[in-house]
Amino acid sequence: MSEQLAYRIDGLKGPARQGLFGRIHRGIEKEGLRVDTQGRIAQTPHPETLGSKLTHPHITTDYSEALLEYISPVYSRPRDALAFLGDLHRFSYRYLGDELIWPVSMPAGLNGNDSVPIADYGHSNIGTMKQVYRKGLDVRYGRIMQSIAGIHYNFSLPEALWLHLQQLEGQDGVSLDAFRSRRYFELIRNFRRNSWFLMYLFGASPAVDESFLEGRNVGLKRHAKRTLLSPYASSLRMSDLGYQNKVQAQLKICFNSLENYVGTLRHAISTPWPAYADIGVEADGQWRQLNANILQIENEYYSDIRPKRVARHDETPTQALESRGVEYIEVRCLDLNPFLPLGIDETQIYFLDTFLVWCLLSPSPWISDTECDLLDESRARVVSRGREPGLMLPTMQGERSMASQMREIFASMQDVAALLDADDKENPHTEALAAIAPRIDDPSLTPAGMMFEQMESSGIDFIDWTLAKAREQANYFRDTPMDRARDALFTQLTETSHQQQRDRENDDTESFASFLEHYFTQAREPRVFKKS
Repeated sequence: MSEQLAYRIDGLKGPARQGLFGRIHRGIEKEGLRVDTQGRIAQTPHPETLGSKLTHPHITTDYSEALLEYISPVYSRPRDALAFLGDLHRFSYRYLGDELIWPVSMPAGLNGNDSVPIADYGHSNIGTMKQVYRKGLDVRYGRIMQSIAGIHYNFSLPEALWLHLQQLEGQDGVSLDAFRSRRYFELIRNFRRNSWFLMYLFGASPAVDESFLEGRNVGLKRHAKRTLLSPYASSLRMSDLGYQNKVQAQLKICFNSLENYVGTLRHAISTPWPAYADIGVEADGQWRQLNANILQIENEYYSDIRPKRVARHDETPTQALESRGVEYIEVRCLDLNPFLPLGIDETQIYFLDTFLVWCLLSPSPWISDTECDLLDESRARVVSRGREPGLMLPTMQGERSMASQMREIFASMQDVAALLDADDKENPHTEALAAIAPRIDDPSLTPAGMMFEQMESSGIDFIDWTLAKAREQANYFRDTPMDRARDALFTQLTETSHQQQRDRENDDTESFASFLEHYFTQAREPRVFKKS
């Protein structure tokens, strides 16, 4: 353990005993494809009975009309966030008929690009913008990549804890917002250095249906009738088969500062890219994309972690960050775990919290271009070969064993877990580390390893294996009761969200072209952030 980490842990023991770490704020966003009884992506519209996907705060869609997205409120207790997610599933299954929610990250059976329906958010300007943005993703990257699902985990520390940390580090002369932003970026840099660690431990996508690759030969092993299976992959979702883009790669965002991050994204949304210009923005009255720039909007930038701030109605995400600093971070590299009804459980959440606080309290120098390239290579090796015996990863000190690095991280995290458990007799963070630790030396215990072994031993196809899991989970949600208050809330939100969408559509008077021009003019405006 570094001296700096030991100093910070020691200095936070008092606040920990006061229960301040028990006030960590957590939120979960979970995606899941709707599929038919044969394990094919659903072609039906988002059910009206689930509310408006434009305005509902908890049930929406991501890229596709078929890609459900559930959003929990912010909670301090993991079990509360999970209970809310569980009831969102129960409520949905009330109206899905024979359809199922696909419990893995890699998609169900597809039939070409057009079989992934683009989400329709109605004819308000903001609804049209959301759909045109998705059309832009289609012409740039194709729809098939957008059918992949995952879990996003939102995390922040309570303000009282930030005040203690600020005093501990002698930063009283700096505004709290500026201090918090700088330290969140330190957390993000350490996360980037070690995100491969999470992808190995929690990766759950070693297989794909052949329809996902549309006949491409990517070196995976053929299995059963129509499955492509990797003997060593941890997360094909996070590999170059998933959310990867060569145009975005040249942005080289390694999160060294808020100013660099905002400036790079602002440059990307205002800089034309020749290949996108060739596609065209609008033709014959039909919008193909929002613009022809490197990024249409900030959210198009793919990353395994993001700094976030809830934006006001007149702000873009980067302007919100620029004006008031980082509010929370969003972890985006988590596969759905098909062995868990919600794709995630309390053990994983407590482990993630320990890892994130370890990233925050550990030394975090700036990432050089050389180190940035090595980190990209480490992640690439782990997602495609993470369960390979004796795997080596590149570091600034040369090639090192992945297993030995994991043991070092685990050892260093132990004291952080004890700190987080100082006011909790059940020791959930320490218990989470103990539960996950055996995966270091036994890849068969990882979700990817378990999936591989079950498919390999049974000879079953990926679609059939996953379909059985989906039916099992559907029965679980249909057979377990909902919280009555949440049932009433979701029923009410169905109608109010539809009314809110109608109100937006009726209130819009300017043309979409004018609306979009105003949006991007405003998006290019810098905002002032007080550093002291």
